[in-house]
Amino acid sequence: MSKTHANGRRILITGTAGFIGFHLAKLLLAEGFRVHGYDGMTDYYDVRLKQRRHAMLLQDPNFSMNEGMLEDQALFDRIANDFAPEVIVHLAAQAGVRYSLENPRAYLDSNVIGTFNVMEAARRLKVRHLLMASTSSVYGANEEMPFIETEKADTQLTIYAATKKATESMGHAYAHLWGLPTTMFRFFTVYGTWGRPDLALYKFVDAILDDRPIDIYNHGDMYRDFTYVDDLVRAIRLLIDAVPERPVDGIVPEGDSLSPVAPYRIVNIGNSDKVRLLDFIDAIEGCLGRNAIRNYMGMQMGDVPATWANADLLQSLTGYRPQTDFRDGIARFVEWFREYYGK
Repeated sequence: MSKTHANGRRILITGTAGFIGFHLAKLLLAEGFRVHGYDGMTDYYDVRLKQRRHAMLLQDPNFSMNEGMLEDQALFDRIANDFAPEVIVHLAAQAGVRYSLENPRAYLDSNVIGTFNVMEAARRLKVRHLLMASTSSVYGANEEMPFIETEKADTQLTIYAATKKATESMGHAYAHLWGLPTTMFRFFTVYGTWGRPDLALYKFVDAILDDRPIDIYNHGDMYRDFTYVDDLVRAIRLLIDAVPERPVDGIVPEGDSLSPVAPYRIVNIGNSDKVRLLDFIDAIEGCLGRNAIRNYMGMQMGDVPATWANADLLQSLTGYRPQTDFRDGIARFVEWFREYYGK
């Protein structure tokens, strides 16, 4: 889409100082959208990285932002009312599977209460489309892979995953009750430039360059569907225009996760490529030109041995499928990391 075609379209994004929100805002601004960001700037990781992302976005006159917590309903309502978005993309959340073992209440406050406040604003403003982030973690103990959106997902293994499944259910209820077109997307192990310091790639690169050991869970017998962040936000951009409609007579096309009773859909966003963790680490070592000090450990509580997305629905809705090879994505990240930190 050209800038001319996008002009005047207003999109409110929660979490624009975050890893994915920053990249999505950057993409939409490049296409000429007006973007307003809302971010709590919490100290879950280095706030300076978040401030740097926002500073870059603020160089575009079509970007504006406010800092605030999602739990502050009065503030969020005022900002949403003033901006009057046509579309809301809700990415802000308390992230991290492992941190949810230490501080579960933070996930309930941010992910459940905060998401409810976003949904209420979307309902009141009658937005054209509400898009909200979920996670592959909702598949939990499911073993049949690749994961497909139409299978049941009732066996979450962490509070993080449980809060995300709760928001999926809440989103369906609002779509049904208020006719609010809603798309939930399930992310699969996102990585890339400007990434979060708690993500595996960031931690591995940082430790290897400092000659510190890296922790490898389940002795490396782990598989992940690594999704490069540029691919992910391109998919979200295309899904913005794939507005779900309540099906006529409850008839849903085969393979579609569209609800029979609501304008509501769940979409996987993944590379559809199961990569062994040890191969991922080998690629990092190759990029850095040095070997990791490997600390092999058992499986972490709440973790799963594998994730793998079926992305057929995404492709049928948008004509797009993420395809960045993990080796290329790692190389781009390492180049950014060395430049940003001067290592």
